[in-house]
Amino acid sequence: MDSLLIYGSYGYTGRLIAREAVARGGSPVVAGRDASAVTRQADALGVEGRVVDLESSALESHLERFDAVMNCAGPFVETAEPLVAACLETKTDYLDITGEFPVFECLRQRDDEARTAGITLLPGVGFDVVPSDCLAAFLADHHPDGDTLRLGIKSDSGLSRGTARTLVEHLGSGGVVRRNGRLIQVPTGFRTREIDFGDGPEHAVTIPWGDVVTAAHSTGIESIEVYAAAPPWAAERLSTVNSVGWLLERGPVKRLLNRVIDARLDGPNGAQLATGSAVVWGEIVDDDTGQQARARLRTPNPYALTAESAVAAAGRVLEGRNSVPDGFQTPASAFGSEFVLELSGTKRELIETPDDDTNEPTRVPVEPK
Repeated sequence: MDSLLIYGSYGYTGRLIAREAVARGGSPVVAGRDASAVTRQADALGVEGRVVDLESSALESHLERFDAVMNCAGPFVETAEPLVAACLETKTDYLDITGEFPVFECLRQRDDEARTAGITLLPGVGFDVVPSDCLAAFLADHHPDGDTLRLGIKSDSGLSRGTARTLVEHLGSGGVVRRNGRLIQVPTGFRTREIDFGDGPEHAVTIPWGDVVTAAHSTGIESIEVYAAAPPWAAERLSTVNSVGWLLERGPVKRLLNRVIDARLDGPNGAQLATGSAVVWGEIVDDDTGQQARARLRTPNPYALTAESAVAAAGRVLEGRNSVPDGFQTPASAFGSEFVLELSGTKRELIETPDDDTNEPTRVPVEPK
């Protein structure tokens, strides 16, 4: 991986990815804005380090020698655009580990530019959204007449500092679902339902996960919702978030929350990385006949999976530049639905669905504006 630049390499997840790349025999170049952090990391890993400022006019010159860039610096809504713009100019493939649906949608809209430049735009090569994207593609292959896709996620993993800061960035923004091919803004916690992640039905609530964009690209399905396991009281708390969204969007509030995050969070420790786990659930439904298919995918700790999947994806892009499609891609459209099963500790199962199953989602009442 001598041709890979890892930007934001000294953040929690970036460190995991850089270490994984070196452990696999690669020599990535680590990069970011903090010169001292870059130098310490480069010395520790025995690789080259570069100070890269996304606002610099010299950004393109930093990327010219690289075949691919892996962006690990969130919030990605701030970092993806300048990196992608530079990659289009230097004909450098772009990958990242975002889960932010606005970033996926922005990159999707640059598909034609990327095809013209002959590069691949491949966001979401971590836990967001490799497992869910591959499961969505698997279900669509298994049940090609499906019209509606629902995905669910359950994890016992803690948050990294970068993930927490990204959540703060989007506080007060509400949720999103896909309906008939369009992204629809909805209140936070728009719907709830019971989902069996493997140990019986559990309460789950809708979240603005990136699959509302990526799964549509991978499967062609035009109605998509994504849920996360949450206790029953979560919907009530999320309604409170909706009512004070104007406050959460204010700069001083976000700055205060980010200071708390920086002081208290780094990410899961070694034991948590080794023992943590997650489950991704999926359901595809033919709206005309009611026929459906369900499946579950079990994974290791999301951050451990991200380190492995990001490096594996970068390796595939670098090794198969003539076989990985140009333009906007998702993990499943680039590598197929089986890609996730090549990662350590993943296991997929198709769930039998009884004919009398009436487990339909329930809607949280929404007051008219």
